[in-house]
Amino acid sequence: MAVCALSGAIHGVDAVPIDVEVDLLRRLPSIAVVGLPASAVKESAERVRSAIVSAGFEFPRMRIVVNLAPADVRKEGTALDLPIALAVLAASGVLPEASLARVLTAGELSLGGELRPVRGALSLGLLARDTGRALILPRDSAGEAAVVPGVEVREARDLYAVVAHLRDESELPHAEPPNPASAPHSLDLAEVKGQPVARRALEIAAAGAHHLLLMGPPGCGKSMLARRLPTILPPLRFEEALETARVRSAAGLDTLSALDCGRPFRAPHHSVTVAGLIGDRTLRPGEVSLAHHGVLFLDEAAEFRRSVLEVLREPLEDGTVRITRAEGSVEYPAALTLVMAANPCPCGRRGSPVPCVCSDHDVHRYRRRLSGPILDRIDLHVELSPVDTHALLEGPRGESSDAVRDRVVRARERQRLRGQRAPNGRLGPSELDAFAPLTGEARDLLARGMRAHHLTGRAAARIRKVARTLADLDGVSRVGQAHIAEALAFRPAEGVA
Repeated sequence: MAVCALSGAIHGVDAVPIDVEVDLLRRLPSIAVVGLPASAVKESAERVRSAIVSAGFEFPRMRIVVNLAPADVRKEGTALDLPIALAVLAASGVLPEASLARVLTAGELSLGGELRPVRGALSLGLLARDTGRALILPRDSAGEAAVVPGVEVREARDLYAVVAHLRDESELPHAEPPNPASAPHSLDLAEVKGQPVARRALEIAAAGAHHLLLMGPPGCGKSMLARRLPTILPPLRFEEALETARVRSAAGLDTLSALDCGRPFRAPHHSVTVAGLIGDRTLRPGEVSLAHHGVLFLDEAAEFRRSVLEVLREPLEDGTVRITRAEGSVEYPAALTLVMAANPCPCGRRGSPVPCVCSDHDVHRYRRRLSGPILDRIDLHVELSPVDTHALLEGPRGESSDAVRDRVVRARERQRLRGQRAPNGRLGPSELDAFAPLTGEARDLLARGMRAHHLTGRAAARIRKVARTLADLDGVSRVGQAHIAEALAFRPAEGVA
């Protein structure tokens, strides 16, 4: 009769329940693992055999059939080692079968029986809570899962300790969630001198989660401004921090930084591939998803491959990214704020005191690397000029990040009190009509601006979203003419198709 142990497999950012069924047959000794296992799962047979013997138990000299159900879900990684070993021991009478009915287990086994950490512990914690079971994990992974409220998480060093716990001979310790202290930002917006328009755009981007393009010659402060955007963003709510941590956990990264209320900031090199940006063939999340609830910064945006930039279209519009590979299909969250920085021309000198050596054709071809559909999805377009030498060396410091963040937090709070489920930059069409009503003068000005600049419907909607954020920063409920005028000023001089 088959014995079953419950575990979980990571699929996207979620953990799907996996029933590990083990049956012992009176045939020549061997182990067969079925149920669409990947190579690492097939190899678990040898790890399980050595771990059981090293823990002091007798390995059954029979044919062992391990079925991983549901059989149509591919199982990756090494987290199924522990439940397979426990099911084998239960089938051979070492463990009471009923003891496996109250727990969910996961962990990689060494040949000596020690437990090693696994990927996706946070998602496994959510699965254990949903199934109403206690969770047993390796010591180095248990703290991550203990962050989930309402779940009992036990940490174990080795296989023998887990068996003793399930036989009620000893008790595994409860895992404690990490309690990180938020580290203060080492950067401050006050360090940026001059550039009042760019600073204003940065504040608007933070208050409404709007995408931003900074264009200007080298040394004018594009990267400096972008890297200070996280310092003026509001802290993550617990639900947001949990979502961010799940993505990092699914990618095999530490979750501590995602749980300390700090928003992620991802800045991939311009040589990044499509797989690195949205997810690779193993269906692990890419930079777009790792920036969920945070900032994705593309420096030297025109140097990125066209194909890489074009995959941003759907994430910028929908806030999600769907990866389809030979291994299957998963959907990851990607509600991010995109900041792009680019030079105005190939040599970078156009608009600076140093003469530009590029022809108009060179400049046109260079700027065409940023396609119209991508630019149409950018809410705020800012052209920067070099800061005057006197202002740079002797000018006063700018407003601090703390002061700007206070206004941003108040603006975000107004959005929440209106009943919005997302910041202004992510409002849908129906939500935009409900939460961003225009005065008659504002509507007329927007219509004239659309005709003058040949703006698309998407561009017009983004102008309304920016104007809604400007009204929130001003503390007024209705979007007025002045808000539309300022939002129009952040569109490029020429419309995009």
